[in-house]
Amino acid sequence: MRRVTYSMNISLDGYIVGPDGGFDWAPPDEEVFRSWIDEIRGVGTHLLGRRLYETMLYWETADEDPSLDEAQREWIALWNPLPKVVFSTTLSTVQGHARLASGGLAEEIERLRAEPGTGDIAIGGATLAAKAAEQGLIDEYRARVYPVLVGGGISFFPRQERHVDLELLDTRTFTSKIVYLRYRVVR
Repeated sequence: MRRVTYSMNISLDGYIVGPDGGFDWAPPDEEVFRSWIDEIRGVGTHLLGRRLYETMLYWETADEDPSLDEAQREWIALWNPLPKVVFSTTLSTVQGHARLASGGLAEEIERLRAEPGTGDIAIGGATLAAKAAEQGLIDEYRARVYPVLVGGGISFFPRQERHVDLELLDTRTFTSKIVYLRYRVVR
């Protein structure tokens, strides 16, 4: 069965964006960006909330920018054709290889798991991931922890009274002192 993964950059105090809504404290260096490229290779479908979808729209036309480096062009070649499902109550259309979700989150994941295909079902965006976690739908948490405290904002982990046991599967420290942690949910 296809895994559901949740992967984001986070601050050491657990936030994906700071109190001002920004994430300028988390620019990926070449080594970290390469790890994102390697991870996206294993994704078959990406589920996104509206905010992350709108942030990632940049890549739909970024290939027109002559200043992009080889890694950025490689990301575009992997990201743009990737099937995406966008969960939004405010958007009426989406671009590229995206479609608006037609059902609830659990129903979409169940349908995707039942379809033939390979690759993980990745979830992006803290709000959407919190809903998935609440319903017990996440199989793996993947965090690139940046050595910064931002003091508030949107949390990587949902704020709920729920105990979840995790098993460490992988860890890596980048030369920039960013730490990658990959955990499997113990069921």
